Amino acid sequence: MNQIQIELPIRTTVDQLFKAVSDPGELEKWWPLKCAGVPKMGASYNFYFGEEYDWYAEVIKLIPNQIISFKMTRSDADWDPTTLQFSITEEKDQVWILLGHSDWPENNRHFRHSAYCWADLLKGLKDLLEKGLITNFCDRS
Repeated sequence: MNQIQIELPIRTTVDQLFKAVSDPGELEKWWPLKCAGVPKMGASYNFYFGEEYDWYAEVIKLIPNQIISFKMTRSDADWDPTTLQFSITEEKDQVWILLGHSDWPENNRHFRHSAYCWADLLKGLKDLLEKGLITNFCDRS
């Protein structure tokens, strides 16, 4: 199986970063157009990117202020078997986010494009938390 991993420092607090990757209202500022869900084990999240991309996932791992992991349950053929995990660590005065997007069935064009998109989206997350900038949905990868 193939996996995307991206790690970067963000000048913020652990609490703010965890909220940005787990709270639907905050997720909407940097990833999906609309989002619904509750950061609880077994909870269902809806990541809505448009009519053709009305996707769902289940929270399969949750350690507050450290990890939230989503298993895709309804998306497309490439994304359905995948798991997204946001891991947060703090080292000295630096807060780090590690995105792991694992269990891709193959290293195809969609996998490689998604890797690019995740890098771009995480830049948007960084800009949101460090500068208060919200990237318009139509400008997100």
